[in-house]
Amino acid sequence: MTPDAEPKTEGQPGIPRAALLGLCPRCGAGKLFAGVADFAPACAVCGLDFAGFNVGDGPAAFLTLIVGALIVLLALWMHFSLLAPMWLIALVLVPVTAALVIWGLRLGKAALLAAEFQRRAGEFQSHGDTSRDGKPKP
Repeated sequence: MTPDAEPKTEGQPGIPRAALLGLCPRCGAGKLFAGVADFAPACAVCGLDFAGFNVGDGPAAFLTLIVGALIVLLALWMHFSLLAPMWLIALVLVPVTAALVIWGLRLGKAALLAAEFQRRAGEFQSHGDTSRDGKPKP
């Protein structure tokens, strides 16, 4: 590879760090989300257009299976081990479920967006007006 073809990685967070903290995969600024689980239109610092990424419903599908299994196991454990009444189980597990779903969705969507950016996925290449290093595309 020539030095010009090497991707610029200075200032770019890794996928785990970008996902956990909701950072822009290009510049590392901390405003990837505009809402609870909605991406901002673009990075306020470097201008990376987040709409060019196709994260899709992959995180939601896996999250449903994983969180659902954990909640069912926790409900069964609370019922049989603690002999907790059904109203108490619901009172505890509804907010736990909501928190796990929101946190997991943000984490999964941010990780997929960062992975697409770092691996130069097709949608990013076709919709972005700048290259990965911030230079205009030819």
